[in-house]
Amino acid sequence: MELKNYDKEERFDPATVEALKGHYTEILRLLGEDPAREGLLKTPERVAKAMSFLTKGYDENPLEIIRSATFREEYKQMVLVKNIELYSMCEHHMLPFYGKAHVAYIPNGRITGLSKIARVVECFARRLQVQERLTVQIRDCIQEALNPMGVAVVIEASHMCMQMRGIEKQQSATTTSAFTGIFLSDHRTREEFMTLISHRYR
Repeated sequence: MELKNYDKEERFDPATVEALKGHYTEILRLLGEDPAREGLLKTPERVAKAMSFLTKGYDENPLEIIRSATFREEYKQMVLVKNIELYSMCEHHMLPFYGKAHVAYIPNGRITGLSKIARVVECFARRLQVQERLTVQIRDCIQEALNPMGVAVVIEASHMCMQMRGIEKQQSATTTSAFTGIFLSDHRTREEFMTLISHRYR
């Protein structure tokens, strides 16, 4: 059945895709596969495009993402965007880790569009990462862009490098946190943040 009103557009750098394609063809050979067999004919190109997508954060500027939508506002209570889905690639094994980020800040005269917070998480996640650095990068970006009274970031993630290889512990999860400003100096503010992110709406 023909699909109508569907136009899928993916943008990749042709030179990069072609170069990656050649490398993945050779990787298949080294693994003992035949890149010329039917099921693998287009695999090198598919993997090249997949890796380009999974690392597209290198071509994005997270500071510009936030600064593209900032507004003057005297709101001085916590702004929290929680349960932001994230998918990243462990730089040690190039295997995925995935989970959720919870990001809060307390404005100091300026706010940003809520979607920009999620886009910053996405930008840093779409790079080869370790969870610890990812947490700090998100925190520092929001702090630099908005100069708020404080920023709080918590990431909860599962790592395929622990689940499908190595120690093979399927239920393991990793939590990292990073704070600035009032989230460090005022334990009540930090506790409010932790309570809010642990609350599950029905």
